[in-house]
Amino acid sequence: MRLPHKTLEKKLFANGYRRVIGVDEVGMGCLAGPVVVCAVSFNKKFFRKSHKKLCWLRDSKLLLPRQREKFVGELLKEKELKFQISYSFPKTIDRLNIYQAARLAMKRAVKKVVSGQWPVARKKLNTKHLPLKTIVLVDGKTEITGLNLPQLPIVKGDRKVFAIACASLIAKVARDKMMRNYARKFPGYGLEKHKGYGTKLHKARLASFGPCQLHRRSFAPVARLL
Repeated sequence: MRLPHKTLEKKLFANGYRRVIGVDEVGMGCLAGPVVVCAVSFNKKFFRKSHKKLCWLRDSKLLLPRQREKFVGELLKEKELKFQISYSFPKTIDRLNIYQAARLAMKRAVKKVVSGQWPVARKKLNTKHLPLKTIVLVDGKTEITGLNLPQLPIVKGDRKVFAIACASLIAKVARDKMMRNYARKFPGYGLEKHKGYGTKLHKARLASFGPCQLHRRSFAPVARLL
């Protein structure tokens, strides 16, 4: 199995970049709940370390829940790593469509992680305000619109690039926790099990109880029940 590697990030640092931000989303295909995005910011010092406990880190979809939580726990111990999480909730998804809602959350997450490190850029993200040369590695084939930073879109980046895989993991663990909490507020749908994805269990419960406020009404399996 090919694992995400740090080659790209090391090359970017060698070319003069001082901060590399990886960004990814989870929950795109769900019938219920938000799409969650994480932006993870690294400095050069992080990539000088060996990180033995992170050697088998990979895309969140290829790991068991306990493995994801273990890796995220190790990542959060790293002082050279900063991250921010952003969300687009079902009403936004229904209004914009899932792709645009996810991109909006990506933009927000990147702005939050940048403004957390460089407060002068908080009001208006502008490269001239940033003391360090920064680039954003985006999972997908297109750049994030309206983001005034250099970007590098990478198809299946969560399986190829370490920084994006880290963002994928943190976002996934955060979203799963959210859905477990929602399961207590909206019992009966089995959210703690399927996390909002369109499993047989979820569709059966959806047919029995009808949509709740967590469901994405623009998605066909939900729309048919309205």
